[in-house]
Amino acid sequence: MFNLFKKKKEEKPKGSKYLSLKIREVVRETPDTVTLFFEQPEPYLDYKAGQFLTVILDIDGKEERRSYSLCTSPFMDPHPGITVKRVKDGLVSNYLNEKMFPGKSVNILKPMGNFTTDVHSKNKRHFVMIAAGSGITPVMGIIKSLLVNEPQTKITLLYCSRSEEQIIFKKQLEELQGKYEQLDVVHNLTQPDEDWNGLRGRIDAEKIKEVLSTRAYPKAESKKFYLCGPEGLMATAKETLLAIGESKEDIIQESFFTSASEDAGDPTAQAVGEVAELTRTVSVILEGEEFSFDVSPDKTILEAGLDEDLEMPYSCQSGLCTACMGKLVSGEVKMDEDAGLSESEKSEGYILCCVSRPMSGDVKIEIE
Repeated sequence: MFNLFKKKKEEKPKGSKYLSLKIREVVRETPDTVTLFFEQPEPYLDYKAGQFLTVILDIDGKEERRSYSLCTSPFMDPHPGITVKRVKDGLVSNYLNEKMFPGKSVNILKPMGNFTTDVHSKNKRHFVMIAAGSGITPVMGIIKSLLVNEPQTKITLLYCSRSEEQIIFKKQLEELQGKYEQLDVVHNLTQPDEDWNGLRGRIDAEKIKEVLSTRAYPKAESKKFYLCGPEGLMATAKETLLAIGESKEDIIQESFFTSASEDAGDPTAQAVGEVAELTRTVSVILEGEEFSFDVSPDKTILEAGLDEDLEMPYSCQSGLCTACMGKLVSGEVKMDEDAGLSESEKSEGYILCCVSRPMSGDVKIEIE
């Protein structure tokens, strides 16, 4: 099929621009976790606390992309930083834990993510943060932003770690709690030593209720709940908060992984129902230029676009990070997973290209 807009392989790739950041410092947080601090580029890296960076690496001749949350605050930290916890057999997490050093440059995509909050000195709020493991990473940046901008806001952090040795940012949290009286940190360990005096075992509904009841902030004019960690923890926390009458709109969560990452691109893994059965032509608008390409039933729109050498933005490829988000201008698509999108984004027509498959022949997507 002849296509006027089809991308030629020899053309210069179109799409999002990479940024190159130089590593300033590598800090070992725990035996299996490092924080990489970067030199500020010119112009300065513009980001919100709680967002993430997509790291682009060449490992053994193959491009690898992974998203890692910023642990820093633009209001408190002079240099942006990401924290990476080693994952068993994790290609990129192990590489970043072992191969990074000051002076090395790393390519990234611009900061993204909606796990953020606006700040104002007149706000009088109660933020309850529930995190586990490396889920503390984006929460840390948000906490620091709130502490320096909202002196009347109280922050309660319930943080679950495996052991005392595995508490990420342990020293930082102690220093912040000593300096800012509005911060209250409650540690919970699943495998503590015998002399541990804090909470033990997994975080459940009773522990969440106990922390909330003993750390109420009656002067607060509003409440916000930020959840980040394994899916099971966030599901428990959300169910508990809704059960005690908290508003769904006040509960914000950040997911790091889902089963969709294993199922994406596998048509046999889709739920029974509508399935893409035909190869269809899709149009994508990148930086004002339109490209068209065919998408077969076994491919997502992102996968087909990458096959055509289009430099479409992406990161997790599991429908969570929103790096590949675009607006559906026309046509119909089916998303294998939409956890990364808010209800308002979905109502406005936004889709995630990495998990979207065309269901009609007139699909056109605009990627900003």
